[in-house]
Amino acid sequence: MKLTHINNQGRAKMVDVSEKDETRRVAVAFGKISMKKETLERILSGGIKKGDVLSVAQVAGIMAAKRTFETIPMCHPLLLTGADVEFTPAGDGIEIRMTVKTRGKTGVEMEALNGVSAAALTIYDMCKAIDRGMVIEKICLLEKDGGRSGHFIREESFCKQEKNSV
Repeated sequence: MKLTHINNQGRAKMVDVSEKDETRRVAVAFGKISMKKETLERILSGGIKKGDVLSVAQVAGIMAAKRTFETIPMCHPLLLTGADVEFTPAGDGIEIRMTVKTRGKTGVEMEALNGVSAAALTIYDMCKAIDRGMVIEKICLLEKDGGRSGHFIREESFCKQEKNSV
């Protein structure tokens, strides 16, 4: 399989999408941040001094998705038509699910993954004073649709949401 991000000299390049058709594109990413039970309880009850953790993480995830091209070198700047972050308390932490949409020439997988990462990092940042042992894990693409490569749905259970979500 030929890599599209490599030029004739074997160096990285930004893929030329100028000849591609614009299509509806959607990506859903997942991640989890694990923490002490007490930390989770304080987040859910509004007991974190820095503020409403999940509201701030929601905004951080959306902002990160919109600006992905500024931190991931080969990503194209995209006009997103939708972005949403959902949080689900689950066992020893919080599951994060982000859906990103656009109508364009390239997909939004990186935007969804970047948004999940930023949301998780924001939770960590806002709670690190009480729990430095938090772990960000299982960040992955769950689903993408649109474009030449078609519809992808993750089959493996590695990063699927826990069935025992609270």
